[in-house]
Amino acid sequence: MTDAVPTHPFQVHNFRAYWTARLTMTLAQYAMLLVIGWQAYNLARDSGMNIAEGSGTLALIGLLQFLPLFFLTPFSGLAADRFDRRSLGLLTVILQLGCAVALAWFSWIDGVSLSLLFGISIVLGVARAFAGPALSSLAPNLVPKAILPTAIALSSISWQAGALVGPAIGAVPYAFEPALPYVIATALFAVSALALLQVGKVPQPVMRKDQRPIGAIIDGLRYVVKNKMVLSTITLDLFAVFLAGANAMIPVFARDILQTDEFGLGMLASATPAGALMTAIFFSFRPLKTQVGPKMLGAVAVFGIATIVFGLSTSLPLSLAMLFIIGAADMFSVYVRQSLIQLHTPDDKRGRVSSVSMMTISASNEGGDAFSGSLAFLIGPVAAIIAGGAGALVTVLLWSRIFPVLRTTKSFDPPADLLEGEQSKNPQEA
Repeated sequence: MTDAVPTHPFQVHNFRAYWTARLTMTLAQYAMLLVIGWQAYNLARDSGMNIAEGSGTLALIGLLQFLPLFFLTPFSGLAADRFDRRSLGLLTVILQLGCAVALAWFSWIDGVSLSLLFGISIVLGVARAFAGPALSSLAPNLVPKAILPTAIALSSISWQAGALVGPAIGAVPYAFEPALPYVIATALFAVSALALLQVGKVPQPVMRKDQRPIGAIIDGLRYVVKNKMVLSTITLDLFAVFLAGANAMIPVFARDILQTDEFGLGMLASATPAGALMTAIFFSFRPLKTQVGPKMLGAVAVFGIATIVFGLSTSLPLSLAMLFIIGAADMFSVYVRQSLIQLHTPDDKRGRVSSVSMMTISASNEGGDAFSGSLAFLIGPVAAIIAGGAGALVTVLLWSRIFPVLRTTKSFDPPADLLEGEQSKNPQEA
């Protein structure tokens, strides 16, 4: 053993355990979410609902996951700043494990209903509301600041690898036994919990003792609003992904437009994270260093164009290719956004700022699922996807005008005053 400063995140034991926990948790989450959506859509269609009404069921699933995330993330961000982040993350994993056990049992006895899936969706929304800020704000405390962008890329790899393989873990076993994906998810959540227990104690940020909880939440929101770099990156992702939620319609496209089976469903659900994973792996070896703001705008524009083509496609190979590009472009944007947010935010505010980021991500993902499903109910799934892609392109044009900082930001370097204030707080550099 040596006291030398680590040059790679995987040289740090705490980060390796954290990475394992996040990977296994994400594998379980995406396996469950795909099967929940597939079961809900099939229950709706088999009960006599048409395609539009079935799409509305998916919209409701997305809404029920989004509402807990939206209302609880301000408080979960405060919790991540005031309590042990590892312990908080561990509790959320245990709660999701309980959901997996319940779904495995009811699938085994053929007792799955729409009301059960709606209820589980709410509980999962609550768990994810607290998991996001706790785990996101934990990562910067595990490695030196100099290798934080690499750690963010590796953390994204664990997330995207889980999102890539998770749907296959859900779709393929489901074709043989509906309860099997949930049994596998239960085991993965258990591994995640054990890995989090291996993360040693990390310093907790010092917060003002005289500040009331509501005041602390407002303080975090105020910081986001005042920091145009943080605000612009968060809201760009919010509106672009909210409008262009192609993944929400995958069960509809799989069954009624591309007319494929569970294996095709798994391929479609894995295509987006496959593109994201390749991008994250690239950045883990070749971190982005120049023109980060303009490149982020370009990535979101590519995201919108690929979404439009996906909406027009009636070919499975072309749809897979567009979903792959959507994932790659989205990961490019996520990498830039997360690096800028983590490096431009003081440690004592990271939990609350991460909660704001998480709230916008949930609004864009789960809220976007609800929006896309509702729009599909009104104008059809194809028109809804095309309109969403066009909306993402309009968002890029507007944000490049409203926030000039996106066009002028060249690197991830944080302001000098923030860098000086944080230097003495980093446990790995002390």
